[in-house]
Amino acid sequence: MRFDLFTIKPSNTLLDALKKIDKNKKGFLIVINDDNKVIGTLTDGDLRRGFINGQSTNELVKNVFNKNFIKVCVNEDFGKIIEIFKNSKIQFLPIYDEEDNSLKNIITKKNVHALLLQNIKFDLNYDFLSIDDEIFEHEIYNRPWGFYKTTLLNPYSQSKIICVNPRGELSLQEHKRREEYWVIINGVGEVTIGESKKKVESGSFVYIPKGCKHRLVNTSDTLSLMVAEVQLGDYFGEDDILRYEDKYGRINC
Repeated sequence: MRFDLFTIKPSNTLLDALKKIDKNKKGFLIVINDDNKVIGTLTDGDLRRGFINGQSTNELVKNVFNKNFIKVCVNEDFGKIIEIFKNSKIQFLPIYDEEDNSLKNIITKKNVHALLLQNIKFDLNYDFLSIDDEIFEHEIYNRPWGFYKTTLLNPYSQSKIICVNPRGELSLQEHKRREEYWVIINGVGEVTIGESKKKVESGSFVYIPKGCKHRLVNTSDTLSLMVAEVQLGDYFGEDDILRYEDKYGRINC
């Protein structure tokens, strides 16, 4: 693994550090000496504090970097990593070789979350820099009936929080490539599954097979209906929605 954008020498300038942090988009660097031994860390916060204290961009990294840092050896176990990351101030860890103190890897708190959510086996030799650690950071999507936010998306599942406005309703629809599982978190409503309808409330569970027409309606005049949804399948795009009826004119089949 190459760590060029994530490492810096004490003899480099703060301007060099700024450029690297700007390129790696992670907000930190690992400080190493000429023998590739880990001797400290440098964050954008360290740089900011240095500038506040009168340092210029031509000053050297050795005058600013953090020598009081936490690192873990490449043989450390998963439980220790989890315990360290419980500290909100620690967002990344250098991983070193216990024999020569050389840098072997780098892991971030986001890496750990993304690793677990994608069911990747934990191994401190894994190329963590290749992980898409934005997997659990999704926008809120506005819809005529309310909004939803994806909380997880990986190759075989997607989970969402859905909020349906009072008297709002999802279209009568079906999916060809995924099945869905709903748990009603709060509110009251009515669910259509095939030819049947049933009332739902907090704690209700609904299973929707692939290819089954379904609809969710908020029957309250005042309260939003909140639902936790888990989808299982091989594709989760919005174009796998076939709408047969829609209160908002979005029929596409």
